[in-house]
Amino acid sequence: MEYQQIINSIYNEVLLLENKGTVADYIPELEKVNSNKFGIALIDNNQNKYSIGDAKEKFSIQSISKVLTTALIFSKIGNDLWQRVGFEPSGNAFNSLVQLEYENGIPRNPFINAGALVIADLMLSHFDNPKAYFLNFIRELAENEAIDYNETVAQSEKEHGFRNAALVNYIKSFHNITNAPENVLDFYFYQCSIEMTCEDLAKVFQLFSHNGMIPKSKTKFLTTSQCKRMNALMQMCGFYDQAGEFTFKVGLPGKSGVGGGVVAIYPNHYTVAVWSPKLNKKGNSYYGLETLERLTTITEASIF
Repeated sequence: MEYQQIINSIYNEVLLLENKGTVADYIPELEKVNSNKFGIALIDNNQNKYSIGDAKEKFSIQSISKVLTTALIFSKIGNDLWQRVGFEPSGNAFNSLVQLEYENGIPRNPFINAGALVIADLMLSHFDNPKAYFLNFIRELAENEAIDYNETVAQSEKEHGFRNAALVNYIKSFHNITNAPENVLDFYFYQCSIEMTCEDLAKVFQLFSHNGMIPKSKTKFLTTSQCKRMNALMQMCGFYDQAGEFTFKVGLPGKSGVGGGVVAIYPNHYTVAVWSPKLNKKGNSYYGLETLERLTTITEASIF
């Protein structure tokens, strides 16, 4: 497959589209990003790299980080995880409080904010220094020691994270948060602030296209069964309440973030990451989804 030629063609085609999205403004630091940025990176399972545009420029991965914290905890505690958080699509906005009341404080899945806060609580409970552990984990997967948290973005989220504060306190009222809410929020805001490039993201998510194995070290980090479940979660829940449309149009598991990043996995074949900060009304990168729909259409290859 001539991936470089394919992504070059897609990049030039998507650039001709009117970008109907808008940059996320509820986190002021994200609003400052140049909205015209656009990059694509693809890494096949032989570790060949293909990229175009702004694929080497760092951006805040935001909710994409939820996949990685979930994988860490899943590898640590196994199926006990599903006692604390579910694995069903939510059907509601990513920061909704609605379902928590009638589901007794058990978030519908780990990729909505409520679920990610429970995962953050588990990170605090299972690691002495969860921020350092998580960052080192990311750096190992990306093979890039320069990856770091963006302090300014983290502080901006802290200053405007009132709904997340409401979520974590409400979940704690159901005894599904064990640590201090302020500590859970601190870790959560930092995990979302991590900056990566499209190339970094595609590299990190190779874990999920290799059946849970870290390609460089050949370490089996997730069992094949656990990796299957992580990919299933991304397929069902990775794009807020647009996951069904993403599955219909793209047909790959993946995850988006309000920083404009999108990453997708074609198991046993490749990982691909796209960055374009303008988001559609569902909170997903407008160019990102257009790019990935074209990729699976042109290659005639998806998990379906």
